[in-house]
Amino acid sequence: MAKKEENYIMRERKRWGFLGIPWTFTVYTLKEKKLVIDTGFFTSTKNEILLYRIVDLSYSRTLGQKICGLGTITVYSKDKTSPNLIIKNIKHSNDFYEAVSDAVEKDRIRMKMRQSELIDIDSGEDIYDDTE
Repeated sequence: MAKKEENYIMRERKRWGFLGIPWTFTVYTLKEKKLVIDTGFFTSTKNEILLYRIVDLSYSRTLGQKICGLGTITVYSKDKTSPNLIIKNIKHSNDFYEAVSDAVEKDRIRMKMRQSELIDIDSGEDIYDDTE
C-alpha cells in the first residue's frame, strides 16, 4: 500500500552546525493544525504540538549560524511533552518562524481562542467571585 502524502505548509530538517549539512534524523513539519517533530533512525519518535497551544515564539542566530545560513526557533507552548521546544540549526529559519507564527494565529482564529485563555492564573483568587 502506498503511503499517502499529507499536506503541509513547510518542512525543515535539523542540520549539523558545520556548513549546515543535513546529516541528522530530525524533521520539523508545519501543518495547518499542528507542528510535527519526527526524530530518530533506529528508534523513531513522532511528537506533535497543536498550534493553538503555542503561547510564544523566539528566534535567534549565533554568528556561526549566520555564516552557515542557519537559525534557532524556540517554541513555548502549553503542550505536556514539549513545553519548550528548541528547533535548532535549520535552514530558512526566518521563513519557518514567520510561517509558524502565521499558522498559530490562523489556528487560534479557527478555534475562536484568545491568548488570555492559555495563560494560567496562579494567584489563588477567584476572579469570578460575585459575592461582594
